[in-house]
Amino acid sequence: MILISGGIGSGKSVVSRILRANGFEVYDSDLEARRLMDSSHEIKSRLCIEIAADAVDPRGNINRTRVAEVVFADASKLAALNSIVHTAVRADIRLRMARNPRLFVETAIPVSSGLVDFADEVWQVEAPEDLRIRRVMARNNTTAEAVRARIEAQRAEAVPGARVILNDGRHPLLASVLELIPLF
Repeated sequence: MILISGGIGSGKSVVSRILRANGFEVYDSDLEARRLMDSSHEIKSRLCIEIAADAVDPRGNINRTRVAEVVFADASKLAALNSIVHTAVRADIRLRMARNPRLFVETAIPVSSGLVDFADEVWQVEAPEDLRIRRVMARNNTTAEAVRARIEAQRAEAVPGARVILNDGRHPLLASVLELIPLF
């Protein structure tokens, strides 16, 4: 399994789209975590027990606003949430890998999610910070300060020894990705 990692606005998703266009399966950790949370009664139950009794509404939908309020005000609750979600994602990835060992996994948090521990390799997508800020501001209609805060929070997630893919608008991204594929 190869992890595609990089901070917000670096271009992980663009690399993932290139891989999909070339016939590879790419597991998007963010989307799949959301799917798992929305479909798992066990996860919903744990959210109500470990995060907040009202983490799930009476119709069985996760109250993400309430969960965010709780976890961002209490580091132990955030750790509990991360444990619940990361454990489910790792298990789901292992199931996918049993069917397809040539799996790519897109994640912004390879270290804290524990995914780096069983990856064969990490591809780190990088771009200059000012470019990343502009990309995210345009994409998310947010402020530069908000983007800088996310960038700072993700700094510790860089993986030593990762293969670096530059997505700076000067180096040919497509060629860089296609050059790495035969190594897998």
